[in-house]
Amino acid sequence: MSASLITRDLEKIAEPTGNVYESISIISKRSRQISVNVKEELNSKLAEFATTVDNLEEIFENREQIEISKFYERMPKPTTIATEEFLADELVYRLPESEEEE
Repeated sequence: MSASLITRDLEKIAEPTGNVYESISIISKRSRQISVNVKEELNSKLAEFATTVDNLEEIFENREQIEISKFYERMPKPTTIATEEFLADELVYRLPESEEEE
């Protein structure tokens, strides 16, 4: 298993908000959204295989389940996706201070 670590420039992460902690908070919230969506999608696909009957087709269904699971395991992690979206300025967010000023 190879590590796929990416070194990030904290100044680039802090730049959009002016504060690294606010930026990380935004990335974290987006990461949770992505994680929930992926989990729901995976569960709905695996629910198709839910059965209480043992039969020969179960072996083939099990292979399909394994392939689906492997696909989701190979997907980029939610934090990576969220960070990329944030750095590409693809996220819409509001900071509490800017709402108070208006």
